[in-house]
Amino acid sequence: MGDDFSLTASAVIDGIRAIVDGPGERDQKLMTICELLDDRFEDYDWTGFYLVDPVEERMLVLGPYVGDPTDHTRIPFGRGICGQAAETLETFVVPDVLEETNYLSCSPSVRSEIVLPIFVDGMIVGELDIDSHRPDAFPPHHRRLLEDACRIISSLFTE
Repeated sequence: MGDDFSLTASAVIDGIRAIVDGPGERDQKLMTICELLDDRFEDYDWTGFYLVDPVEERMLVLGPYVGDPTDHTRIPFGRGICGQAAETLETFVVPDVLEETNYLSCSPSVRSEIVLPIFVDGMIVGELDIDSHRPDAFPPHHRRLLEDACRIISSLFTE
């Protein structure tokens, strides 16, 4: 991990804190966070949030995102990478989606994916989902950065 990434990561975390602490509605803040991540990392080709449905149990609903439209607007827990992350409450890093049997294809261009659960009081409230057109686009330092980001983002779900 080079100094350039460390500087970028620090700026991203500062930017996310400023967005979360600033004025505006939750979904607008989530969209601004998507735009920030998309702008800062060229390999992030689809960046968005899936939120736990407040009505239908064990269901994720597409929230704010940047990137190509997706048909996957509702994902049951356990289905696809997003559903697996919700089911297991774990971050999933998929270096090559072509090798996954439980992958829900959003675009034939996607080659790797990371999905990070967002928690409030130990309960999952949503996920940050990022796709890349490049295989193995999410090394450990990206995972750590995004897990830190999700901890900050979680406060948007306590208001």
